[in-house]
Amino acid sequence: MGFFSKLKEGLSKTKNSFNEKMNNVFSNFRKVDEELLEELEEMLIMSDVGVETSLKIIDNLRTRIKREKIEDEEGVKKALREEIKKIFDDVQENNEEKSKPSVILVVGVNGVGKTTSIGKIANRLRQDGKKVVIAAADTFRAAAVEQLEIWADRASCDIVKRKEGSDPASVVYDAIKVTKEKNADILICDTAGRLHNKKYLMDELEKIKKVIDKELPDSSKEVLMVLDATTGQNAISQVKAFKETVDINGIILTKLDGTAKGGAIIGIVSENNIPVKFIGVGEQIDDMEKFNSEDFVKALIWKVSDKIGRK
Repeated sequence: MGFFSKLKEGLSKTKNSFNEKMNNVFSNFRKVDEELLEELEEMLIMSDVGVETSLKIIDNLRTRIKREKIEDEEGVKKALREEIKKIFDDVQENNEEKSKPSVILVVGVNGVGKTTSIGKIANRLRQDGKKVVIAAADTFRAAAVEQLEIWADRASCDIVKRKEGSDPASVVYDAIKVTKEKNADILICDTAGRLHNKKYLMDELEKIKKVIDKELPDSSKEVLMVLDATTGQNAISQVKAFKETVDINGIILTKLDGTAKGGAIIGIVSENNIPVKFIGVGEQIDDMEKFNSEDFVKALIWKVSDKIGRK
């Protein structure tokens, strides 16, 4: 099964919920007017997109309808798809090429799928011909290192670890040494997921960043935050909490296959100006891919012609 097929299947709960609400809006469709736009706005809000982003999408849609003289259901849906895609495409990504190795710092609360995401991304990068080293720097959570070891083994990547309770920055320091020795392309660093002690977390991440900046001053560095799609709007508060601690450069969206709340990612990207980098749609090691906005929106919103024969 290709990734687009997996994405369609993984998005099925979100897609079915999204399109059921949308079809209810269009069921009594007579003309494109302000009443229709208000109903679409409510539909977006009810689909976990968020109030601020829903208002923005409908304002842009209203302008397009007037400018392009859109008068039919398919025209409105097409414009809506394009406005949602534009939210993802307008986010600026830093693709500046620097000397290797590049460093990926992975953050997120416990239970969102950080460990599995690291394993899947490492596997994806290795398949692209990259040599990857993993730093098991979540030394706080019991069994975190052991779980990461299993995923590193599945991805055929080197892992650097210390015993539970060790200083996370020292694990990263050791991993940088191994990365240099092996001439690896990418170092992926796991981090602790607790948020109940933000001061400690902030100090820990700051210490890790200082080690990375000192040892790899010319390398590209990015912080990717893992979000569980099943949490819907709660993910927004997680992003805001971590943004107080660290600059987030991208999002890894997990567990999309288990929820109808996937629409929340639209609001998260719009309100925080953070791009989605990877998206996970299953349990297997190859069920994660680089995010593609066109595929995502195409999998999310049916065309009118798609209604016939849909499951």
